[in-house]
Amino acid sequence: MLHQPDTEIIFPPRVIPSLRNLRGPEWREFIDDLCQHKDDTDADILAFAWMMIKLNSCLTCHADSYRAMRGCTPCSQNTIGRFKGSDVELVAYFKTAREEMLGWINANPNSPILETLRQSFVAPSR
Repeated sequence: MLHQPDTEIIFPPRVIPSLRNLRGPEWREFIDDLCQHKDDTDADILAFAWMMIKLNSCLTCHADSYRAMRGCTPCSQNTIGRFKGSDVELVAYFKTAREEMLGWINANPNSPILETLRQSFVAPSR
């Protein structure tokens, strides 16, 4: 059981707006664009969450870890704030994550979660 109210099992999209001012103008514009999506199953939101899951190492976080005790928001802010690459590289990671999700969809045509993902990825790629 997670006792920190800000801690979830994987990256929660509600954290995205809090990442806006951690980098330069290109990053802020990118986050502003993401925040226009109101549905957490939007293709761009899913791809951003996948990128953050990998960058934050969410899959190795557990209830009594330091990261879980602090919460998802500070963990994600720390990850983005300390990212050594440029804003362009972060946006490129996002695009790669989006392509990975599309690849997974194509490789798993009979997955029960596919209908939601298919509907999400109808929008054109960035």
